[in-house]
This record gives sequence, C-alpha cells and structure tokens, in this order.
Amino acid sequence: MTSTFPNVSISTERLVLRPLDEDDVAALAAMMNDEQVAAWTSVPQPFTEDGARTWITEYAPAERTEGRGLDFAVTEFLTQRLVGVIQLGKTNWRVRSTELSYIIAPWARGEGYASEAALVTARWLFSDQKFERVELRTAADNTASQQVAQKIGCISEGVLRNACIARSRAEDGTWTDVRTDFIVWSLLPEDLEGVGGRLPGGFTSFGDWN
Repeated sequence: MTSTFPNVSISTERLVLRPLDEDDVAALAAMMNDEQVAAWTSVPQPFTEDGARTWITEYAPAERTEGRGLDFAVTEFLTQRLVGVIQLGKTNWRVRSTELSYIIAPWARGEGYASEAALVTARWLFSDQKFERVELRTAADNTASQQVAQKIGCISEGVLRNACIARSRAEDGTWTDVRTDFIVWSLLPEDLEGVGGRLPGGFTSFGDWN
C-alpha cells in the first residue's frame, strides 16, 4: 500500500500553507513567468494559465495520491494573496525522507516568506509525519536559495557536479540552457534546535480538506 501525505493546511502568524485550488490559476501563472523562476527551475516558458490549471487539478493531486509528494500554496494570512509554492517530492516512505523546494513570487521576496514556509513545513514533517530527513538542492549560483537553506538550519553535504540545468536569457529574448552544479543540503530533526529563536516557529495544522 502506497503511503501518502494528508491533504492539510498549516498556518503561522503570517502565512497559511494549503492545497492549491483553481482560484490560484492566474496568480500561479504570473509567478511562474517571472525571470528568476524561469532561470532556476524547469518550468515551461511562457507558463500559461492552462498550464497552471493542469498543475492544480492534475499534477499536484496525482503527486499526493500516488505517494510521491505534496504541493502547498503559500498565502498571506491576512490578505490570502498567493505568496509562493512549497513542493515536496521524491519522497521515500521507508527512509522517511523527502526533497523540499520553494518558489516565491517576485513581489513577496525579501520578506522572509521562503524561510518561514520552508521551516514550518519541515517542522510539520518531523513532528506530525515522523520524517527523519528533508533534502534541498540549490543551483550553485542561486545564492538566494542557498541563504534560505542556511537560515532554516540546513547542512551542506556536498556538490553534484554538472547535475543542474539553469537557464539564461539571450539578447533576443530566448532562453538558453546553462549547465551548472547542484549543492545538496539536508535537514534533520536535531538541526532545528536553536532555529526557533531566529524565525517564526509555531504552527497549527488542520485536518483533511475535501
């Protein structure tokens, strides 16, 4: 029997992490068309609203029900505006490990939302889901993503050489693939000791959503 993540919502003082829904289509498409997202992810460009709808109604539900991972919409608690996305993937239920990634909308950067959302997700994984390892991979030149990993207490484990394909925009506006390295980070339950004083820590999780 395949293990799966519950369909939950998690909240902090500033954020609510919840399942993606069709009301997120326009905001998700706009976020995925940002140049930084295009540079550091494999998201198709341009990213259409049809693509966002497929992600929300087909891809994300399949990832959860088939046991591979879980996608969270990250929203502001007060405005309910879509701040970003947290993804869990490549989940190994026997080892109790999963890979975590994050994308933040350009208007919301610089507010600490990525680290807050990543940290509350990790705490939920370790406490509620009894996971033992969270893994992150950041492109070698993506310093902003690396700062998030360091801020939440991740330990750098090494480099996967030539394992990442980033993208660079050419003068004619087209995107060109650029091969680079992945830095591998890990987070274990004991790594979170002492992090609580630096970042918003408490969270509340709510039961299965329909």
